[in-house]
Amino acid sequence: MRNATLWCALLGVEKTVVEEVEFDQDEGVLIAHVRPVRSASSRCGRCLRRCPRYDPGEGRRRWRALDLGTIPVYLEADAPRVFCSEHGATVRAVPWARHAAGHTITFDEQVAWLATQCSKTAACELMRIAWRTVGSIITRVWGDTEKLHDRFAGLRRIGIDEISYKRGHRYLTIVVDHDTGRLVWAAPGRDKATLGGFFDALEASGQGRCAQITHVSADGADWIGAVVEEKCPNAIRCADPFHVVKWATEALDEVRRGAWNDARRQARTEPARSVGRPRHDAPTRPASDRARGLKGARYALWKNPDNLTDRQAEKLAWIAKTDPRLHRAYLLKEGLRLVFQLGHADADAALQKWIGWARRSRIPAFVNLQRRIVKHRASILAAIEHGLSNGRIESVNTKIRLITRVAFGFRSPDALIALATLNLGGHRPTLPNRA
Repeated sequence: MRNATLWCALLGVEKTVVEEVEFDQDEGVLIAHVRPVRSASSRCGRCLRRCPRYDPGEGRRRWRALDLGTIPVYLEADAPRVFCSEHGATVRAVPWARHAAGHTITFDEQVAWLATQCSKTAACELMRIAWRTVGSIITRVWGDTEKLHDRFAGLRRIGIDEISYKRGHRYLTIVVDHDTGRLVWAAPGRDKATLGGFFDALEASGQGRCAQITHVSADGADWIGAVVEEKCPNAIRCADPFHVVKWATEALDEVRRGAWNDARRQARTEPARSVGRPRHDAPTRPASDRARGLKGARYALWKNPDNLTDRQAEKLAWIAKTDPRLHRAYLLKEGLRLVFQLGHADADAALQKWIGWARRSRIPAFVNLQRRIVKHRASILAAIEHGLSNGRIESVNTKIRLITRVAFGFRSPDALIALATLNLGGHRPTLPNRA
């Protein structure tokens, strides 16, 4: 084997001529002087068209390559500019690195693989780079991966949700494929314009793909429903059962807080209790006792009856005796939860009965909730009929939260989105020269 061929294999480069290899003892690095082969030279760095030479550029430059053993390696070459009819004066393309990158393609691939498999510290220490550099590399790798794969192929049933990724109300809107569980699309923001960007990209991919969407599940947010109705009018919209029950839990908690505050106000009118053990003939303080009991009743009211501990079951029985209104609110919450355990035909009748019950309950929180249920009734019944929920979307959200903790320090959300999509989009990076 010729030395030049051997060095190309060691450096992981193609269409490249290795002119000279030297070891810089002062810096402790290996420097390979390279140039593109004639067929790969004089091409635009953006579109790879063959173009005439424009000027010598800023002289020679270096690209970081994978280490050889314990020695850092750099590729060094001229970086002239060419004149492209579309992009103007541009640095010429090189076959060993992406345009405007300071690292070789194999270096980028290994960093992307480490970012999806290892901790932040391990990736940075092994590759001798900063974490922000990892973010830039991941963005480049995902940009090339996206060009090779049609991420919207076969998209029929989707789930839409938002997730917070940074303090200060910074959110990502995400779209997940129900059939494969893949993260299909993500973008910063949570409004109509952000979600409209997804459907615009879906429609731009051709073949009338917006019309091919058959089911859309979401949490009932009005901005999601408005965009889906405009872009996919024929799609069946399904309300996530978890969020619907969450609405009832929030209404129940509003009733609980109101009962607790009322008991506290009444307790202030009761005579003060002296310091120490009360006398046997001391007056009772029912409002104070009720306030203390309601303060610890939150989890007993929130949990499903099958999951209650003995102490929480006793607390619930105490509420049924001392506060019928709060207990009625609890029964309304449980009644709505049980609707989702029925078949479609039975659920329709049960939901209608629940709406009438809540309307006559004289509990403002549940009177308002039944109006919301009536508004989303069709999507709630569609979720029961088709068995769709945002369970897979919430699973993806949990993984994105973990990735967000790992990605802490990225300058922009683009790097976070690229890392999340590489992990969860079904196209994980591989190590260089691995199948």
